[in-house]
Amino acid sequence: MQMIGIGECIHIISKDVKAAVESRNKAFIQDLAKKQAHKGARYLDLNIGPQKKAGHEVMPWMVQTIQEVSHLPLSLDTSNSAAIEAGLKVCKKKALINSTDATEERMGAMMPLAAKYNADLIALTLAKGGIPTTADARVELATERIFVAAAQHGVPVENLWLDPLVLTVNGNQDQAQQTINAVRFFKQLADPPPKTTCGLSNVSNTCPHELRPLLNRVFLVMMAGAGLDSAILDPLDDDLMHAIRILETRDDSTPLGRLYLGIYDAYVAMEMFDTSSVDMSDPKLMEVAKTVNVLQNKTLYAHGYLKL
Repeated sequence: MQMIGIGECIHIISKDVKAAVESRNKAFIQDLAKKQAHKGARYLDLNIGPQKKAGHEVMPWMVQTIQEVSHLPLSLDTSNSAAIEAGLKVCKKKALINSTDATEERMGAMMPLAAKYNADLIALTLAKGGIPTTADARVELATERIFVAAAQHGVPVENLWLDPLVLTVNGNQDQAQQTINAVRFFKQLADPPPKTTCGLSNVSNTCPHELRPLLNRVFLVMMAGAGLDSAILDPLDDDLMHAIRILETRDDSTPLGRLYLGIYDAYVAMEMFDTSSVDMSDPKLMEVAKTVNVLQNKTLYAHGYLKL
């Protein structure tokens, strides 16, 4: 398998990134781009926020700044369609628009840009009523709204990246498995199938800092087994990128590698992973097994679940 890691670190929510954008500090932005590329990112996400007033200036500046030091394709991340188009005009490679959803307003703004510039487009299975609570409802939004709008605007299915929308396990524990199921169903909707993606770190949002890397990488392995093609993630997380390399090379030379591949293969086969066979004498393996059970909603999530 291959996993397209979309580097998430150039994000306006970061105070340092925000300051660099405001002062047009090219060196800081370029350094972040190079670090993510070095760690294995295959796309770079440029999240500039809404930028309602200056977006049409900020996005092309960001694109050109990064293209001076990196040949990676770019994901243009803002709700400002004028900023998206300004960025698309200066992209040297096929870009990824991040994102539309299933509402008429967003599809009407982003679908024409994807068609005009032959860009890929992340489509969130989200409507005015919010995020659906079941995999079937997410699939319904994809087929009855997103695919229909794409056809109307001339966006081929192979240019769509469906996103089932990941929710935090802290308070939405049942949604982890629903999201995994949605990814599996998405891959069965067309031939060739649409690409799939997600905002990986959302699964651990509001969880303690020390738990977040573990939750992220275990959830990624489970999602990959269901057919996930890409994820917006932190490529500076060495353990996460190591998990991706294990999956890509099928490296089972370590107990952790065998465990990750076991989880992955179980989801490829559409079976729940049985953690009863995991060697609980190894602390690392025990942490992964407990995390699988939490994400499958077999055991109740609590901030101290690893100690139970």
